[in-house]
Amino acid sequence: MSTVSTFLWFDTEAEEAANRYTSLVKNSAVTNVARGPGGAAFIVSFELDGQQFVALNGGPTHSFSEATSIFVSVETQSEVDELWNALTDGGEEGPCGWCKDRYGLSWQVIPTALQTLMGDPNPAKAGAVAAAMQTMRKIDIQGLQDAYDRA
Repeated sequence: MSTVSTFLWFDTEAEEAANRYTSLVKNSAVTNVARGPGGAAFIVSFELDGQQFVALNGGPTHSFSEATSIFVSVETQSEVDELWNALTDGGEEGPCGWCKDRYGLSWQVIPTALQTLMGDPNPAKAGAVAAAMQTMRKIDIQGLQDAYDRA
């Protein structure tokens, strides 16, 4: 049996990032820290709600891009707001529920309502929700519902 993990390359912030991420996502924990000479973290293993990650302090050779992101599905607007605000603190907002954290890693903070409303079989309603989403940075569930209801 194999194990699949997402591997993240940091300059020097792997342990700091893992501790931050596990404090933001429910049911999460740092599971192992392998230290190099001098005691600095070298490889940090952690789980975010059951998803396994490995973070490496590999130096400045590689950086993150929007081509890879962590997708977090949440239920309520308060969960969207809380996670979004924490991730963009020291990071930056992007379009359509995407943001970058202070380490440059991209995240998608997506409420389940978006997936439900965009999955409506009525193309006018689903399209209205998609159009509303495209005007947003942080996803606003009520704004999506309003667009759905008007279509």
